[in-house]
Amino acid sequence: MSWLEPEPFLRGTAWRDGGRPVRADPDDLGRLPWDVAARAALPIGVRVEFRAEPGTSAVELRYRAAVPATGDALRELRHAFALWRGGRCLAEVFAEPAEETTVRLRLPPDGGEFTVHLPEAQAPVVCGLRGVGGALAPAPARPRWLVHGDSITEGWWSTRPAHAWPAVAGRALDLDPVNLGYAGGARGELPLAEHLARLPGELVTLAFGTNCWASVPASAPWLYETTRAFVGLVRRGHPAVPLLLLSPVLRPAAEHTRNALGATLAELRTAMEEAVRDLAAAGDARLVLLPGGELLGPEDLADGLHPDDRGHARIAEAVAGALRPWRGALRA
Repeated sequence: MSWLEPEPFLRGTAWRDGGRPVRADPDDLGRLPWDVAARAALPIGVRVEFRAEPGTSAVELRYRAAVPATGDALRELRHAFALWRGGRCLAEVFAEPAEETTVRLRLPPDGGEFTVHLPEAQAPVVCGLRGVGGALAPAPARPRWLVHGDSITEGWWSTRPAHAWPAVAGRALDLDPVNLGYAGGARGELPLAEHLARLPGELVTLAFGTNCWASVPASAPWLYETTRAFVGLVRRGHPAVPLLLLSPVLRPAAEHTRNALGATLAELRTAMEEAVRDLAAAGDARLVLLPGGELLGPEDLADGLHPDDRGHARIAEAVAGALRPWRGALRA
């Protein structure tokens, strides 16, 4: 069994830097805040998708990753590989952190099309894959969906990468989600809008704003203009693609509490929504607003900010519903 090159099998990839999947343009990191650049080095949402012929008993993945130093709490965090077919998880395999190792996931005997959701900690890189007892082929390409956001988009407090809302909505719509969520970031950084403009994609979703309340405080007028500017820059590269803006979801501690510039999250959300409505009224017929304030209740939040699996599923359902009318016009 010879090893296959991984590139044709990888999905959810944005850029590559020395063979590593990264989530910001490696030639333009100097304009990004350090925390965004650091998060962009993690392969959030990257997956392996393949077809296995009947009789293929397993798929093997060879990968390498950074190994935390002795005493680092992350050293105890094992790497989880989840095998999915359609909307169902068939199996999970866990591996100890290693500079290079191989994992094997057993396949059903009837073959078919599968997805392996990869671990994200320690920036793992798939070096090769192969079928055991049968041949593998790359899964068909799906329309690419670029999803920009913060830690909620990244998938924080979902129990597995496959349960983050972009992954759930991507399965529902048969899309290839490219997760461009940056924990602590997505504060309206305009260089990221230019990065998005340069990436190929057939759908775009923007889901930022909650970190504009406190991480880097914004006023409502500033966020109104920044939202218009961000959308305008994305539109330079994607003038006609459907673009959905999801305004911030519920954050109880911030809804009516004023930040350092005097704005509540409710006021910031309103400013973003007004910016989208004004742009649509000015002629952007493929710009869609999904108000986020009513999508979740406090019971859907794991820590008062980040959704649990149920909360991610609720966001995914709403996003998929908003995008579904546009999905039918895209290639299969």
